[in-house]
Amino acid sequence: MSTFRKSQNSASPGKLSVILSTLIFVQILNVSIQIWLLYTALNNALDNNTEILIPAFIASVVLFFIGFGWLYYLPSGNFTRYK
Repeated sequence: MSTFRKSQNSASPGKLSVILSTLIFVQILNVSIQIWLLYTALNNALDNNTEILIPAFIASVVLFFIGFGWLYYLPSGNFTRYK
């Protein structure tokens, strides 16, 4: 187990709250950008403007993998010790 994970699991509830709030904010931003990319791609596809479709798809896939990579930073699910 890495040093990062050990220190994260022993963090105080306040630090865990900050970590989770940051992760949630980044994921909401990520999904918002992906929705905007979908809207742009569909709008251009309906106008027979197909040159934006591939770049929008590639950007959406990159954002998906960035969001998937953020899962590493989630704290472990053992929050019962703080109650």
